[in-house]
Amino acid sequence: MAKTAFLFPGQGSQKAGMGADLAESVPAARAIFEEADDALGFSLSKLCFEGPDEDLRLTENTQPAILTCSIATLAAVREKGLEPDFVAGHSLGEYSALVAAGAISFRDAVQLVRKRGRFMQEAVPAGVGAMAAILGMEPQSVAEICEQAAQGEVVSPANINSPGQIVIAGHAAAVQRAVDIAVAAGAKKAVLLQVSAPFHCSLMGPARDRLAPELDAIRFEDLRTPLVNNVSAAIVLTGAAAREGLKRQVPNPVLWEQSIRRLAAEGVDSFLEVGPGRVLTGLLRSIDRALEGSAVGDLAGLEKLS
Repeated sequence: MAKTAFLFPGQGSQKAGMGADLAESVPAARAIFEEADDALGFSLSKLCFEGPDEDLRLTENTQPAILTCSIATLAAVREKGLEPDFVAGHSLGEYSALVAAGAISFRDAVQLVRKRGRFMQEAVPAGVGAMAAILGMEPQSVAEICEQAAQGEVVSPANINSPGQIVIAGHAAAVQRAVDIAVAAGAKKAVLLQVSAPFHCSLMGPARDRLAPELDAIRFEDLRTPLVNNVSAAIVLTGAAAREGLKRQVPNPVLWEQSIRRLAAEGVDSFLEVGPGRVLTGLLRSIDRALEGSAVGDLAGLEKLS
């Protein structure tokens, strides 16, 4: 029996104009944008549809914007009668996945991720942290390079995205040292990323501590659709486990490759990326060439769905 997973994108998939054609053409999608504007007290929809990009790139705006576009897209996909057997989301995308699974309300989620973005941004002063992508090296080699580069500072794997694509995060000088060591050790590529904070490393501890009581104040239901979570690539079925996973996710690496392999082991052979961009669809083929994926984030993508 064929099984489908819906995948929800994280930060980096944003661009001005996202969601505009869906909101114009699909009333259910438009209603999500209207709910976001009401929940946040400003026109997030205008920011998504018109930009400017520099405002959209601010983490406290990026996170609710991507979540809202993803859930608006989900509303349009559901109108075609499509439902997943499993859900997963990359970092921020785990919130979208939990809305899709019925664990948290969209209104709670969009308010939560705006705070999450602010807490993550404020956890480390601008310029103190950095992130870099290292391509063409095994996870164990990258972990060893990080240990060598730390020299009393923080640098560690932050996103295990696919074989040969690992993102590291930590103090800016330590990340730069790791990049230099990786290049000398034969990495295909090692480049600093244009990000505003060093996500998914121990420097995010203060953000986790501020986010935890906000998560505790929100109602979490047991999931209608199983989730494979970021922090352990484990199947989550209860609201309590979902909440705990979101707390642990902030200062710990995103195990995306492991999550996709877990979904495949559960019999998932069809993946649909729901939301802006095609980042996760691109990663699928790098993880396992046998995995089939498609993406829907606009009207053209929606019309291709059967």
